[in-house]
Order: sequence, then C-alpha cells, then structure tokens
Amino acid sequence: IQGLITELSPAHAVVEAGGVGYYTIISLQTFSELENAESARVYTHYIVREDAQLLYGFASKEEREVFRLLISVSGVGGNTARMILSTYSPAELSNIISTENAALLKNVKGLGLKTAQKIIVEIKDKVLGIGVSAGTAVLPSAQSGGELYEEAVAALSMLGFSKAASDKVVRSVIGTNPSAGVEEVIRLSLKKL
Repeated sequence: IQGLITELSPAHAVVEAGGVGYYTIISLQTFSELENAESARVYTHYIVREDAQLLYGFASKEEREVFRLLISVSGVGGNTARMILSTYSPAELSNIISTENAALLKNVKGLGLKTAQKIIVEIKDKVLGIGVSAGTAVLPSAQSGGELYEEAVAALSMLGFSKAASDKVVRSVIGTNPSAGVEEVIRLSLKKL
C-alpha cells in the first residue's frame, strides 16, 4: 500500500490510498521508519482468522519475509512475530538464528526457550535464503563480551527497566564502546534510558 500516513502509533499505522484508510498492525522497527514520514509505501501481509481479518504492515520487504517465516512456525502467531520484529531488526534476527542463540531470542516478551529453539530449528536455513544480511548486525552475546552483555541487562532489569529496552540500549552502548567494563556499560545505558 502506498499513500498518506493519516495515523501512526508504535503498534499501528493507517495508510490512506485511493480514499481508503488501511489499518495496518506494525512493529517498532516499521514505526521508527515511518515516524517522520507524511507518506509511505507499506508492504503488507493479510491474515484471515475465524474472528478477525488482520493486515500487518512492514517498512521493508525483508521484514515482511522474516515475518512470514516466523508465522510459518507452529505456535508462533502474528502478534508473537510482531513482538520478535519489534525487539530485533531482520539483520539482528538473522544473526541470532544463524548463531543458534536461543537464549537471546527468548528475551522477547512472551517467548519461551522451547519456542525460541523451535524457531531456530525450523527457519534457520530459510532465513539465510531470503537475503537478509546477518553481517551488518553484530550482537554482543555473539561476541566475546557475552558475559558483559548479560550482566548489564540483568543489572538494568533489577533496577526496574524492561528487558526489551535494556537489551537495545546495552547492545548500542557495547557497540559504540567495545572496551568498556560492566560498570561503564551500565552507567552509559542509564543515561540513555
């Protein structure tokens, strides 16, 4: 759908095309792409259920393809897939899956370890086949600083910050300050939260 963005929130966007407003459910990744735009092209996926007809919207074809792979896994619905894509970009998710890092994937709200492992097993080969570049996103727990990352996120969680927010900020801080110690990472993360 290509048209004017008439309504936008972190969970949905209304795109007007041809005089019709299309309510699309979006991820935080898509929200950040559309945030300052007046008009946009939104790639959609339509789901028809017994009780609802849902239109999911994505800022890129890659994000839509990863969404389709995620919902192909038994037990992963549209909302769970959207939460995963709100937490990790397609490139980050591709990296998590290719390194089989179920512990990091289960950080997504509402996702357990067994489901995370199931996602990895079922779509590992397919994610690499859709052309999402895993090389662009280096995740701290995939590096030697895994303990540093885990300690910082745990400390921020104990201070009352949500795991998803802590996760993103800590990854960002470690990415820009790879030689920082735990206390330094926590201090810099607190400034950003």
